[in-house]
Amino acid sequence: MRPDYLFVYGTLLKGVKNDMSRFLVAHSQFVGTGSFQGKLYQVSWFPGAVVSSNTQEKVYGSVFKIDDFENVFKVLDAYEGITPVPSESDLFKRESVQARLDDGTPIETWVYLYNRSVNHLKWISSGDFLKFSEQGDKLF
Repeated sequence: MRPDYLFVYGTLLKGVKNDMSRFLVAHSQFVGTGSFQGKLYQVSWFPGAVVSSNTQEKVYGSVFKIDDFENVFKVLDAYEGITPVPSESDLFKRESVQARLDDGTPIETWVYLYNRSVNHLKWISSGDFLKFSEQGDKLF
């Protein structure tokens, strides 16, 4: 069974002012904030996350319940650089992960994970893109 939730950690976060974040807010319900086990990197003016095996490493963000799964993900997949037939060359991949809301509730959710090597990227050790961008690295 596919999840009807999306975990976002970058340019789609609630409160970020761009067309795609407004699109997401218009086509979903905000569930809450939380985290998943991963590492966050600065790709360019936007971040990318990967899953981590280290339980101490977290990526922080927001969870939304998606209204119209097919149509919303068609738009968001294109925004995230996922081709109609996903391939290894895509910038991101959409995968299901186990996230945890701030109150401790586990939730199965989709997340856009970075699909390329992170070896050359700056690690955002806080796992929080908004805190990182507020520390002088204004990326959007």
